[in-house]
Amino acid sequence: MKFEKYILTSYLQVFSMKKKDFDLVVIGGGPAGYAAAMRAIDFGKSVCLVEKTRIGGAGVYHGALSSKTMWELSQKVRNVNDTIVSLGRRKFEVSWEEMVKTLEEAVFERKFQYSCHIKLLKTQRADLFKYVRGFGKLISKNEVQVMHADGEAEIISADYIIIATGSSPRKLPNMVINEKEIMTSDGIDRMDGFPKSLVIVGAGVIGCEYATIFSNFGKTEVHLIDRADRILPFEDEDISKMVSKNLEKNGVTIHHEASLEKMEIVDGEVEYTISYPGEGRVEVIRVEKALLSIGRVANINNIGLEEVGIKRGANGRHVGDDDTQTNVENVFAVGDASGRIALVNMGEIEARHAVEKMFGNKIKRLSYDNISTIMFLQPEVAAVGVNEQHCVENNIPCKVVKLDYSVIARAIAMRKTQGFFKIIVTNDKKMKILGMRAVGEHASSAIQAVALLMKYDQGIDSLAELVHPHPSIVEGIQECVRMLLNKSIFKSSVFKDKLSCYSLVDGVKTPLHRL
Repeated sequence: MKFEKYILTSYLQVFSMKKKDFDLVVIGGGPAGYAAAMRAIDFGKSVCLVEKTRIGGAGVYHGALSSKTMWELSQKVRNVNDTIVSLGRRKFEVSWEEMVKTLEEAVFERKFQYSCHIKLLKTQRADLFKYVRGFGKLISKNEVQVMHADGEAEIISADYIIIATGSSPRKLPNMVINEKEIMTSDGIDRMDGFPKSLVIVGAGVIGCEYATIFSNFGKTEVHLIDRADRILPFEDEDISKMVSKNLEKNGVTIHHEASLEKMEIVDGEVEYTISYPGEGRVEVIRVEKALLSIGRVANINNIGLEEVGIKRGANGRHVGDDDTQTNVENVFAVGDASGRIALVNMGEIEARHAVEKMFGNKIKRLSYDNISTIMFLQPEVAAVGVNEQHCVENNIPCKVVKLDYSVIARAIAMRKTQGFFKIIVTNDKKMKILGMRAVGEHASSAIQAVALLMKYDQGIDSLAELVHPHPSIVEGIQECVRMLLNKSIFKSSVFKDKLSCYSLVDGVKTPLHRL
């Protein structure tokens, strides 16, 4: 009996020590999942990347790349027309077919890069990398079942697993979304032409981006339903007002403080009913198309979370994690699945961080304090760190400096003087940067130096002494920090309509410098 027990114990030990197929399995081939797989290869680890449809995910298809390609083209159309129409020339137009061709070329180029990269990796590093097409589901803490399109299934084992399953457009209950009349971002580029009229539900970043795009092309009457009293309510009021004013100037009708009561397809068009609780009135409006832009939902259902004992986050809509690591220690969650910040760059950073924790013994936690973002609006808005509104709401004493684009030589040369820089620093002698907002041309390129200073917890002195190229937009940042140090070329107390520099304590603004 003792001998039989010894044999059984030895067998179980050998079985449990069976070598796994891979060091890492990544479920999901979007930006986050792909970044995780490539970082694992850097460590010389074997990795299997599982993707059910197409590599690149929403980062390439029906998401960031496609919408930004549309925005870039629409901005060119707007910029040309701003110039030639004022000179009495006929308005320049782009057809839907031309727009779709540009979009398809951009998507194909990115898709081709991924495809070639994967093909070459499979050839050159077959010992480390494998790509599997199919639906991945956890069946144990070390095993993933992959269901292929032909109905066949295989089980892949690994020491570690990363959940990077991305997200899908959020939908409203009791509403028929056929991606033809009533669409999400998945169907917006499948139309057969510019709609004569379009209502956008949701006045967040994506909703405002699409309102910008379609109004720029000048072929669509755009309506935007906004539940709040102003669009982009999470941003400072001066940003919200500028973007709102430009949208309305471009012909967009914004339904402020409006509640969507009903939306349905009637005679091949979309009829929606909105109420204004503050005014006690109701409107019924008919348009050709509708776009729902009310956020995204993580793709975490039916992927084996409950079976393996992986906990969800507090609201149940994402995978619960601690610094990308779930309660099952060898399983990690990144990107949209983690439920934090649904951005391509953040998903990639989380994925790389997770792999570095696994194989690089990384101890320092991931910081979300200096994330750079860009909103493709009119004008574009770039951000890093906190804004002024956040400081007021959380009673954070700070100093604020704001400089109008109209005093920047490059902006004057470009004839693009709408916009401003705003920098928020601590209310002390060190003046460490808490956040920045850049609104206007080249905004996204202007915040990088500030983001770097924030990462290394530095003050503003070094920015004041840098020699910037002239003329350039970033010279405006230098002038901002010089204002804080009271050694600027233009004095805020003189150019009050262009410049401002003040402390903000208990919600009270106090000018910092007086002549």
